[in-house]
Amino acid sequence: MNQEPTYQFSGQTNFYRGKVRDVYTIGQDLLVMVASNRISAFDVVLPRPIPGKGQVLNQIAEHFLVATQDIVPNWRAVTPDPQVTIGQRAEPFKVEMVIRGYLAGHAARTYKSGLRELCGVALPEGMKENDAFPEPIITPATKAEHGDHDEDISREDIIAKGIVSEADYLQLEKYTRALFQRGTEMAAERGLILVDTKYEFGKLSDGTIVLIDEIHTPDSSRYFYSEGYAERQEKGEAQRQLSKEFVREWLMENGFQGKEGQQVPEMTDDFVNLVSTRYRELFEKITGKSFEQAPLEGAEVRIKENVEKYLATVWE
Repeated sequence: MNQEPTYQFSGQTNFYRGKVRDVYTIGQDLLVMVASNRISAFDVVLPRPIPGKGQVLNQIAEHFLVATQDIVPNWRAVTPDPQVTIGQRAEPFKVEMVIRGYLAGHAARTYKSGLRELCGVALPEGMKENDAFPEPIITPATKAEHGDHDEDISREDIIAKGIVSEADYLQLEKYTRALFQRGTEMAAERGLILVDTKYEFGKLSDGTIVLIDEIHTPDSSRYFYSEGYAERQEKGEAQRQLSKEFVREWLMENGFQGKEGQQVPEMTDDFVNLVSTRYRELFEKITGKSFEQAPLEGAEVRIKENVEKYLATVWE
């Protein structure tokens, strides 16, 4: 993947291209995060972008960062463009805090393989895929660098290896459970079930722990529709869901799971349009707002102008 920055902003001191986001450091303490239309699955960036996806992710993240800032401070300062968030730079903790309310996705695949433990957490016997856990479980992962796969890790290993101090880790767990509770309540108001999600945290120079990156978007979360959930479970039917899991399922059906030697299947126009529609559907369902697509033509120029306009106020 091309690592050359798309933009050169005023005061820019660093650039990092993630799987789906481009992050620009301004001076020492400011980050400009541009949500691209790239899409990843199985830790691989797929060959075609999804129109409107970056805007959907950025605006859902904004919606939830604002709605949860009473629980934990977050990095966001302003959203100057539909695809951009600007905020404080924090030193990231090298773990992702994954929390699961239901036996779905990776947890379900682990369970189906016969294992009854995930990240040091015991899994109850007798569960069916998509059943609710007695209470949400936290199954952390080490944060991958440069495209390597994230790896499951237990709380005990995180602390024993000094990846995160015990005091900080206990605080991360507390924040994770509180955020998941708020996300669950907000989803329920919209007729959705927040199945699982992940949070990333960092530490400011003054030692404050802050929530970073996006939250409760379809790239970081899985949602079911509440309506019909119980009936589908009873009949053993697949749940209707709004998440990126359908992309993973399509890839698996076409022989791709991110393993060595496997080729990403061709993404047809119809499939790209379907994914785009699903992302917009989630935006409207989860926020209760109509999705207003910013013009796709000229997006680069618009983003550059909007970011520079904000930076000009910072440098005044």
